[in-house]
Amino acid sequence: MRRYLIGGRTFEEDSMEFQALLPGAYEQKLRPHCRCKEPPLPMYIARLDGQYLVKRMPLSGRGHDPACASYEPPYELSGLGPLIGNAIQIDANGRTALKLDFAMTKKGPRVAASQPTEAVVPAIRNETKKLSLRAMLHYLWEIGELTEWCSSWAGKRGWGRVRSSLLSAASQMTVRGEPLSDMLFVPEVFHQEDKEGIVARRTAALAGARSSGTGPRKLMITVAEVKEFTAAREGQRILLRHLPFPLMIGDGALKRLSARYETELELWRSSEEFHLILIATFGISQGGVASVDELALMVVNEHWLPFESIDELRLLEKLSVLKRKSVKGLRFNLAREQPIVAVTLPEQRPAPIAMFVVPAGAREDYERALAEMIEARPEMTPWVWRVAEGEMPRLP
Repeated sequence: MRRYLIGGRTFEEDSMEFQALLPGAYEQKLRPHCRCKEPPLPMYIARLDGQYLVKRMPLSGRGHDPACASYEPPYELSGLGPLIGNAIQIDANGRTALKLDFAMTKKGPRVAASQPTEAVVPAIRNETKKLSLRAMLHYLWEIGELTEWCSSWAGKRGWGRVRSSLLSAASQMTVRGEPLSDMLFVPEVFHQEDKEGIVARRTAALAGARSSGTGPRKLMITVAEVKEFTAAREGQRILLRHLPFPLMIGDGALKRLSARYETELELWRSSEEFHLILIATFGISQGGVASVDELALMVVNEHWLPFESIDELRLLEKLSVLKRKSVKGLRFNLAREQPIVAVTLPEQRPAPIAMFVVPAGAREDYERALAEMIEARPEMTPWVWRVAEGEMPRLP
C-alpha cells in the first residue's frame, strides 16, 4: 500500500481521509510525495473523468522503489531514451518543454494536405533533437500511462478514459513556452443529452485552428480514432470517431501515407477489434473545411495498447489476463531496424523483466544492438523471443 506525504501529514493511499483531501489539494495545487523512498518523491494530482488521482511526475518512475506501484522501467530501453534532455526537457517542477520536428504554422491562403511525417530517410536526420509527430503521439501515450495494463482494468478503458489521459498528459507540457493543451484537440465522446454542450466546447477548442485570412496560419494538433477513409470530389476524407466533420487530405499525400504506414493499415484492417489512432496537424479554412498538414498513425488493440506486429499482439494477449502490471515499450523516433523493449513487467520479483521480440529476418547489427541494450541494464532480467526460432517461450 502506497503512502503519501501531503500538507505535513502521511496518509495511506486508500484511506477515506486521503481521498476526501484530494479535491481541495488539487484546487490548491498541493503536491503529494510518495514515501516509497527517502527523501519522498514528488507526485501530482490529476482529475480524470471526475475522479482525483495521484500520478507520478513525468519520467520519474525509475526513481521509485521497484516495489512501488509508481515504479517504471528505465526509459533507455525504448525510443524515449535518446530524446530526454534534447527534444524533451523536464524542469524541477515536472513541467516538460518539447521541441517539435514539425510546423505549427502554415504560410499561404489555405492549409494544404502535404505529407505523412517521417517520409524522408531518417538516417540523414538528427533524431534526438526534436520530436517527430509519431514521437509526440507516443510520448502522450506514455505520459498518459496508456502503455500500462493489468487484467483488473478490463472493460474500464474506453475513448473517454483515453481522452482524459491524453489531456492530463498534455497539461504537463509546453511548446515554445505555450501550453500544449491549448494546441491539442481530442474529440469528446458524443452523448445526445449533452449535444449542445459538446458543440460549444468543440467550437471553443477549435478556435485556434480557424483561418483569419491574413498572415501565417496557426495549426492545431489532433489525436483521434480513424473511422474510415472515403473518396471526395478532390482528394480524400478521413472520417474520425466522435467528430461530425472529416479531415481533408490530397490523393498524393494519401498514397504516401499508405506507403509509409503500410504495416499499421494492414494490421488495422485485419480485425474489427483494433483501433487506428491518428495524430495530425491541421487547420480550418475560412469556409470551415478542416485540412491535414502532416499526420502519423498508430494501431492499438482493444485495450488501446499499441503494437507493431502480430507477434507483439500475441504477447500482449498472453499478458492481458495477468493481474500483474505490464508496460508496453514504444519506438518514438527510432526506425524499425533498431531494437526496443516490447513489454516490461515492473512488478516481477526478484527483478523486473524486460521482454524483447526479435522479428524474423533480424540482421547481425540488430542482434548486436540488442545484446548491448541488455548488458547495459543488468538490474533487469531479459526475456527474448526470436520469432524465427519458433513459438513464444514460456512467460516468466
